[in-house]
Amino acid sequence: MTDQPSNDESLDSFTTELFDELFSTGSKIPSQAQKDEIQGLFTAAKNNELTGPIINLFKMLKKNKTRHDISPEKFDLSKNELAQLALKHESIDEHSVSIGGRVNRALPIVDDAIDRVDQYLEEKQQVAPSGIELWDSIQESKERIQSQLNMSEDDWNSYSGQIKNCIDTVEDLAKIIDLPEKVIKDVTHVTQTYRMRLTPYYASLIQAGASNDPVLLQAVPTGEMIDNVGEEIPPVAADHSPARLIDQFYPRVVTIKATNMCAMYCTHCLRLAHIGKKDRIYTDQAYEEALDYIRQNDRIRDVLVTGGDSFVLPNKILKKILTALDEIDHVKMKRMGTRIPVTAPQRVDNELLDILAESNDKKPVRVVTQINTAQEITPVSGNAFKQISKQVFAVLNQAVLLKGINDTRVKMWKLCETIQESYVRPYYIFNCSYRNPQFTHFRVPVEVGRDIVESMYGNISGDAVPRYIATAGGKIPLHKSNVVESQDGNVVLKKPWNGEVVNYPDADKSIYESENFSFSR
Repeated sequence: MTDQPSNDESLDSFTTELFDELFSTGSKIPSQAQKDEIQGLFTAAKNNELTGPIINLFKMLKKNKTRHDISPEKFDLSKNELAQLALKHESIDEHSVSIGGRVNRALPIVDDAIDRVDQYLEEKQQVAPSGIELWDSIQESKERIQSQLNMSEDDWNSYSGQIKNCIDTVEDLAKIIDLPEKVIKDVTHVTQTYRMRLTPYYASLIQAGASNDPVLLQAVPTGEMIDNVGEEIPPVAADHSPARLIDQFYPRVVTIKATNMCAMYCTHCLRLAHIGKKDRIYTDQAYEEALDYIRQNDRIRDVLVTGGDSFVLPNKILKKILTALDEIDHVKMKRMGTRIPVTAPQRVDNELLDILAESNDKKPVRVVTQINTAQEITPVSGNAFKQISKQVFAVLNQAVLLKGINDTRVKMWKLCETIQESYVRPYYIFNCSYRNPQFTHFRVPVEVGRDIVESMYGNISGDAVPRYIATAGGKIPLHKSNVVESQDGNVVLKKPWNGEVVNYPDADKSIYESENFSFSR
């Protein structure tokens, strides 16, 4: 390369800034090893038609200037030589990115982001392992549980086998989980009031030796549910039920509580009172009354079929409800509320998938699930979600923020990334309900949840960031405001992922309010 004088005006402001930094007085003399390294990088940059060698040279020059106060002249490199390489970099790059923009702007931003997420990447598998990562130990638990409950392989792999062998007594629980005597006593006491049921499959996810395993906490009621005395607010939506089986908080959305059954009863269940002591599928007359209410209210656009768990319903009833909704002109969207893919994924068979696909062909079906820990995503549940996602409009997750289960950045980031990789979109995080005093020990302060959710922005994929919600007569968002102040036509914003404050010019209010707009000018 000839050492021709460069035109400084052809270098953009980022590159000019980088050159000013590199060529400011540098008093230190490099070692021979440092000289040899820089000369090698310079030769590679001259003789390649790639941007990489040029970037490597400028990165190392910047490192030597920043850390050791050695300027390029000390390496026998002139400003003109480096300017020609800078222009070469820009000419090679498809988007004409300058070397200054890349080295002085883009790479530091990447380095800053790396610093933010490195701790998460180091901790996530140890602090919040997924069921995929724990699969070997889950398989060992499966074999032990099968043996204790005398289950065949066919029983294990069928939904009927899972339900027939569900664990709903302390005696069965003690067979498969080594619990201290005091805990067994507490569970015995609390199950006289509140139901316990977990499928053998879900029980196999519990990790031995973890005293507060996140799956165990969700599945087995503890003495706190009795100790947390207080006045229970009436069952959710008791004051929002305008018709049989119907809940309605919003004019265009209704819920059909189509059953009180679940494959597993969660210890934080919002509908404790509704679940009751006996599993029930309702009469045709009850379903018809609910559907008639929807037929007669043409403002209703979106219907959620839940329970209990909608996928617990026999296929015949599920198909009947979906068919009826598809025949109502003003109903445009349907949602199915279910935990089945993580509690009893064996239920997700071809017949169920065909029912969902047939209805989705007529009007969109969204499957809304609840996954609260990455531990609930195994190869089996992950495949169930993958198959469901092929048949419906969307699969959405509504997690509940729960102490000891998902109340740290690492645990919640891992949850959201894991379910996204399993074809499930993170949708909501609910702050645990205040309505039931039984859940007091699970509740997490609002500010803790806000910090967790806001920390996701800029650190995980944008569509893996859920909305943070409280239920108080409807869903109320709990996100922080990132608007610090607004005055003189400018808005000051704070980036939630690193706290940096930036100025953002607002729209001109007088222009916005002017009626002389576009074709009406």
